[in-house]
Amino acid sequence: MKLIKMKRRKPNRSRGGDLGVYIMLILFGLFFVMPLVYAISSAFKPLDEIYLYPPRFFVKNPTFNNFQDLLVVMSSSYVPFTRYVFNTVLVTLVGTLGHLLIGSMAAYVLAKYDFPGGQKFFNIIQSALMFNVYVLQIPTYLIMSRLGWVDTYLALIVPAFALPMGLFLMKQFMEQIPDALIEAAKIDGAKEGRIYLQIVMPNVKPAWLTVTIFSVQNLWNQKGQVYIYSEEYKMLPYALQQIMSGGVSRAGVGSAATLVVMSVPIIIFIMAQSNILETMASSGIKD
Repeated sequence: MKLIKMKRRKPNRSRGGDLGVYIMLILFGLFFVMPLVYAISSAFKPLDEIYLYPPRFFVKNPTFNNFQDLLVVMSSSYVPFTRYVFNTVLVTLVGTLGHLLIGSMAAYVLAKYDFPGGQKFFNIIQSALMFNVYVLQIPTYLIMSRLGWVDTYLALIVPAFALPMGLFLMKQFMEQIPDALIEAAKIDGAKEGRIYLQIVMPNVKPAWLTVTIFSVQNLWNQKGQVYIYSEEYKMLPYALQQIMSGGVSRAGVGSAATLVVMSVPIIIFIMAQSNILETMASSGIKD
């Protein structure tokens, strides 16, 4: 086998065209970052600046009182604040790992093996992408109730395993891995498990990192009030939502709570963004 070095083609644009593209990207970037900047600014605003009219975009007299009040309110609740954090972290970690494992293994089989009904199964996965999560809440609740998983962590974790986005995205990436690479590994004596872990998964790293971000974002923001009734099993966003509904005096605390909830998915995205933009490691292979 011979590796073919791919040359990067320069775009056919003038300097003025490049400048126009950069200006457009900067404007779009500023437009999309404004809500994040406003959320951060609001979290440090004192109460009088929050209700100032006309509203002020940036905070003038920053304060940490909102975060201190948030800790006081959470410490005075019936269930400790650490319990809500533990519930959310547990559901997010287990749900994301299970989603990646099941989705990647199913995608590998669908992408690299031809078996009866495989294409029909993938068509069902594609059809499932059209359904909103709120449409599936009633049938999901009925299934969880029949299984006896209502008011347990399983009611939030197990449905996350079957989200179709992860399987669809990783299958599309795995189809780009040359079959010759897998056949060469089998000739060298590699088993399916080793091929999956050491060849397939490293080559679809951008795909499963993207799936990780989507899964973490979905599970971290999961309130779980549809399936969870006991207070000791409630999620962190649900607890913070209760704080934010406390009236005018809780506006600053609500802004701080919003920043706390949105910070974790943003940090994970920042840490993984460089890997998401990586190209596939499987360059051209010539037999």
